[in-house]
Amino acid sequence: MKLYTTISPLQQALKIEREKGFKIGFVPTMGALHEGHLSLVDQAASMCDIVVVSIFVNPTQFNDTNDLANYPRTLESDRSLLSKHRCEYLFFPTVEEVYPEPDTRIFDFGNLEKVMEGEFRPGHFNGVAQVVSRLFSIVLPDMAFFGRKDFQQLAIIKQLVRHLNLPVEIVPCEIVREVDGLAMSSRNKLLLPEHRACAPLIYKTLREARKLSQIKSVDEVKDFVLEQINASQLLRVEYFEIVDDTTLVPVGSWLQPGIKVGCIAVFAGKIRLIDNIIFNIN
Repeated sequence: MKLYTTISPLQQALKIEREKGFKIGFVPTMGALHEGHLSLVDQAASMCDIVVVSIFVNPTQFNDTNDLANYPRTLESDRSLLSKHRCEYLFFPTVEEVYPEPDTRIFDFGNLEKVMEGEFRPGHFNGVAQVVSRLFSIVLPDMAFFGRKDFQQLAIIKQLVRHLNLPVEIVPCEIVREVDGLAMSSRNKLLLPEHRACAPLIYKTLREARKLSQIKSVDEVKDFVLEQINASQLLRVEYFEIVDDTTLVPVGSWLQPGIKVGCIAVFAGKIRLIDNIIFNIN
């Protein structure tokens, strides 16, 4: 695995790989790697000849400066983890390298950026679009791999690729969970022990909600999720929505066409956790 901190040498190396006819897979991350990230790397390795991983804590997607400051930065342990998987190139740039000039681009994703995360984290998805499009222009991947845990982000990135007509295939990858069901996240490391102990209630409740969806209305299922999780004194639901998986428009009935996804954000103390589940309505 070769480490690059600047753009030009990385691009030169990837140009040589591309001229050999190799397919390049890309896994953009913000570091603090865990098994969820590594599953993306393994998926990329199974589908591509060359795997590039980036570690870059992107300041433009944080609407909370404290969240940016507290985001875990663990380069050495990240490198150690990646060394056990097939990763040919690790890109670890500075903010100045990625943004030599301030990125003032404004993207319009319509309803996709107005609901859920977009409502509670204004400007977040514009920052995501800025950094993802910038990284794509640097790496020029054939395929890029993203986890389904960030379901709304995945929808935004798919729209970004269509909007900019980028020649990259976006590959969604399944959520990786801890043994107790908690969706893996770099933020899990920041949880206090008491919050970590009760955090699995989130996924447990989502699974129960999916069962209830066979006999209860959309509104009744939503009420159930809110009541169950908020009953814990250590957890607070910021939002729970059941949405169309493509438009992200909230659904009012299980009879509406399309796949329905329950998306949730929960505060465990000061740490914000997100998760989602697909509802299978027979």
